[in-house]
Amino acid sequence: MSAQQETGTATAHHVVILGAGYAGMAAAVQLAARVQRRPGVRVTVVNAQERFTERMRLHMTATGQPLAELSIPELLEGTGARFLRGWVTAVDADARTVRVDDDRVLHYDTLVYGLGGVADTSAVPGVEDHAYTLSSTQDAELLADRLARLDSGTVVVAGSGLTGVESAAEIAERYPRLNVVLLGRQEPGATMNPRARAYLRAALDRLGVRVRAGVEVVKVLPDAVEPADGESIAADAVLWTSGTRVSPLAAAAGLAVDERGRIVTDATLRSVSHPEVYAIGDAAAIRQGYGVMHGTCQGGMPTGVHAALSIDRVLKGKQPKPFRFGYYHTPVSLGRGDAVVQFTRPDDSPRRICLTGRTAVRYKETVTASPWPTYGRMKKMPASGAFWPRGGRFTRVRGAR
Repeated sequence: MSAQQETGTATAHHVVILGAGYAGMAAAVQLAARVQRRPGVRVTVVNAQERFTERMRLHMTATGQPLAELSIPELLEGTGARFLRGWVTAVDADARTVRVDDDRVLHYDTLVYGLGGVADTSAVPGVEDHAYTLSSTQDAELLADRLARLDSGTVVVAGSGLTGVESAAEIAERYPRLNVVLLGRQEPGATMNPRARAYLRAALDRLGVRVRAGVEVVKVLPDAVEPADGESIAADAVLWTSGTRVSPLAAAAGLAVDERGRIVTDATLRSVSHPEVYAIGDAAAIRQGYGVMHGTCQGGMPTGVHAALSIDRVLKGKQPKPFRFGYYHTPVSLGRGDAVVQFTRPDDSPRRICLTGRTAVRYKETVTASPWPTYGRMKKMPASGAFWPRGGRFTRVRGAR
């Protein structure tokens, strides 16, 4: 038998958590801290790397700036959770098994599915072969190597969302010898209020970033990108930040998914087709009163904590509670010395108030640096992680109690 079977005891309830991103780590630390003194529960965390990926800082990695080495196994020490390094290659939701690296099988009683999104490189021809992405630390390091070797030339950042804006600003600041072009369907900062949007655009202008809005890229070539209007733009490097996709594993497992492949959940974050599966972060289609949540760290970590709280309640014979979350800010770095923070209503629409300049830089850095110490606090005081904006009337879903 080629597959190594890893089975638990007859009495142990095995919780397997797939993915150790912002949401997965929140679920792992919160749950392990709550059940570590309970002999009948085991927690296993599966992730492809031992190092925690700070996705909110990948634009810094892409410009050659060193980041701290954050070890997932070290953080989990003392919680009783087991860490397993490996790639998840298959999930069988009916058999309740997970295959890791094709040669190891984990059996679970409860599954927390937190395999987040990556850049969608399949929608536009040439992206997979010729563009860089920020899907992982390794991807960002490849771009950093390319940028360091360019004495001059043009870098095209495709996608004018927040990742594209932060990346374009960082590249322009770190490599003033390069021409940086930011392309996208929308104006940068389109979801912000007029003041914040104007500040963001002025910062890009100051850094020398050339913005082209209303542009849709239809093809990426080895040395250029082709917009829909047919006017080719020469490029020595292309960074693709336009759109994300999730792993096809959930759909292949037979779990109910939406049109983007995200697991459809009930109000408590359980899969509507397989209630022993909880979906969190970018992997989940979580409906609130304002619509389906979009992937951010500010929303991802609460989903992980709530899944852990729900599992803990079920293990105690109680019913899990509905999940509610309201957005509260959109922080955007504009290089190392500038930033803008748009405060939002719970449905993510912009409020009138925003921060700019050095105050916004300090705020953004506080937010970006907060997950790791938050996990550390949850190890000692699990309840410290269970606070986030619920969103009031904005998040109520009719029929959810």
